[in-house]
Amino acid sequence: MSSPDYDTLGIDYSRTRRPDPRIAERINRALDDSLSVVNVGAGTGSYEPRDRRVLSVEPSAVMIRQRPAGTAPVIQAAAEDLPLRDGAVEAALAILTVHHWTDKGRGLAEMRRVARRRVVILAWDQEIWESFWLLRDYFPASDIDRRRALAIADITSVLGPSEIIPVPIPHDCVDGFHGAFWRRPEAYLDPRVRAGISTYATMPAAELESGLGRLAADLRSGEWKARHRELLDLDEIDLGYRLIVA
Repeated sequence: MSSPDYDTLGIDYSRTRRPDPRIAERINRALDDSLSVVNVGAGTGSYEPRDRRVLSVEPSAVMIRQRPAGTAPVIQAAAEDLPLRDGAVEAALAILTVHHWTDKGRGLAEMRRVARRRVVILAWDQEIWESFWLLRDYFPASDIDRRRALAIADITSVLGPSEIIPVPIPHDCVDGFHGAFWRRPEAYLDPRVRAGISTYATMPAAELESGLGRLAADLRSGEWKARHRELLDLDEIDLGYRLIVA
């Protein structure tokens, strides 16, 4: 990720992006008993385990300034050139960040280089993601996520043999990433929520306004609820988010 991206987009990022404890638990299990961790593309420090030695790497000064007191020490640097020696840590962690990297393959290779034991990445399966009602019904022409995402097969081709673990999203997810509000559709109409989702910051204004207008109309008329009534009974859903553990 180039730092200007989040130097511009991440000004109020910490307002809506807080770690969800259920997702955090899955990440901690994936890290296993690794005691030293580098968090790559660390942002404001969400999902950094507190019971391990963590070093954060983040290119954006704006994001670094939003890190709460007591978070891990941070180095301003990019994933593609980690300032660590080979095998410096037991585990390398990257949470919803690979799609921002300028050279994704190089960044993944760097994670593999510095981690002695394992690499843990949270990303998404684009094919499953595109079935999400928000994209399918309201932003069908958007190819932003498709252009940015790296296929899981491409990730594992760099990292080597990997375990792929589905990460279902709870209906009351407290971390405001893109899929978090699947059962709370009105949230997507809130500009404060969208400010924490990079897809909308880079979407053409006409496309964004058109999709949001249709969503608002469907919420007012009851059409959204009628079309997606079955979602209201679900506690969690698989939107394609995956932990890749190598």
